[in-house]
Amino acid sequence: MPDTLTALDAFNARPPDEAERDLLACCACRAFAAKVAGLRPYCGLGELLAAADAAVRELEWSGVLEALSAHPRIGERAAGAGTEAAWSRQEQSGVDDASRAALAEGNRAYEERFGHVYLVCATGLTGAELLAKLTSRLRNDEETERDVVRAELAAITRVRLRKLMGEGR
Repeated sequence: MPDTLTALDAFNARPPDEAERDLLACCACRAFAAKVAGLRPYCGLGELLAAADAAVRELEWSGVLEALSAHPRIGERAAGAGTEAAWSRQEQSGVDDASRAALAEGNRAYEERFGHVYLVCATGLTGAELLAKLTSRLRNDEETERDVVRAELAAITRVRLRKLMGEGR
């Protein structure tokens, strides 16, 4: 736990623009990053995670779409050398070659239906599990799917905040 406190102390002490940059790797929405950075200092990881969850829930849909624009399609490897791309590759490590074609087809159907990338917290899930979730979510109406997307974005953000704070590497 001392490493988490040290990382949190460093995060709390960063200038706002640096803290926001770090937060953008967790959730690529400027309004989210500004809100969570602006609420510092945090007394513990739990307080930071709770603030991040609240900030995701409060985003306008345009802010959610801004965050989604930074996520690769499930089954596609994130390009780039940045923190967010590296984390995305880790999170999707359960996708095998056998699942990629079916996921690509599912992604096309999802994007046609909902108009944005299929977002799911992929950490610890296999390609088959990700495909099953995608198939199930294609039956959602738009309002239900927006709620699911927010919940998945919040889950991804929590995973990445834990990594930012030195947990879950």
